Amino acid sequence: MTATSPAPAAVADAVASLRVTGKQLQADGVLTLELASPSGDRLRDWTPGSHIDLILPNGLTRQYSLCGDRWDAGSYRVGVLLEPESRGGSAYVHDQLRVGDLVGVGGPRNNFPLVPSEEYLFVAGGIGITPILPMVHQAELLGAGWRLLYGGRHRSSMAFLDELAPYGDKVLVRPQDEYGLLDLPGFLDEPRAGVRIYSCGPAPLLAAMERTCAYWPPHSLRVERFVADDAGAPARVAPFEVELARTGTTVTVTPDVTVLEALGRVGVEVLSSCRRGVCGTCEVTVLAGRPDHRDALLDDDERAADDCMYVCVSRSRDDRLVLDL
Repeated sequence: MTATSPAPAAVADAVASLRVTGKQLQADGVLTLELASPSGDRLRDWTPGSHIDLILPNGLTRQYSLCGDRWDAGSYRVGVLLEPESRGGSAYVHDQLRVGDLVGVGGPRNNFPLVPSEEYLFVAGGIGITPILPMVHQAELLGAGWRLLYGGRHRSSMAFLDELAPYGDKVLVRPQDEYGLLDLPGFLDEPRAGVRIYSCGPAPLLAAMERTCAYWPPHSLRVERFVADDAGAPARVAPFEVELARTGTTVTVTPDVTVLEALGRVGVEVLSSCRRGVCGTCEVTVLAGRPDHRDALLDDDERAADDCMYVCVSRSRDDRLVLDL
């Protein structure tokens, strides 16, 4: 789906047209966009860890974490890193998108929610600070104990340092060129109950976090990924049927297409963004059948429930799936 082509009602209802009201460089290669309703309407509420789908005028859709003031009902703020090998999204935002332009916005939705706790440990790498920043603000507001370890390649490339400075020694800023790799064991200390750990950043950081937290109590660590892990071979290579419960339509999904693509070929548009199983935009409720979960979002308990799937990457273990579409 693009921002300039007509969309089915189910998709159009989920997308708002917002205006770019601000564009500011925050660090080397990182800028923030401010978005607001052209008519001054209240924007949809959001919680720390939420993201939006930014539907650009060039037809691309990209996912960005909200990193502004969640109590400001009239404005959204997102941070955008200029990717060295941009597929067209971040480069367009940095080089072509202007204040005054209109963009489509889907969401907000939250696959990385901040759950109640008396103590938090936050670890951010690079642009991974964007979902963590509102969590820090929320933890401080609630009076919870918290600390943040924030790493990046260079201090000049690390965004929002000015906003974090007032928190003093609760925030450890550790650029790699000054300190080397992040000392995760030293920061996290010994495993203990009652602590929630949140981390976002590049894949090597998240892999190191999972190794370091392997002996912590279950569900202590929650991560948000930019790229899904290798899911390995699919559970089945034969075609399978997808029944759409609301219309009774049946779609055949062959090994060479995704469920998302198969649905699109019969005119069923599901809002999607990353198409890599990391953003959660294309979540669909499963009414019957067992999905082959191939995303980077669901935990083991959620996968076992088999009541939802991300149709951009996940497939089926059975001959037939029934979806709430």
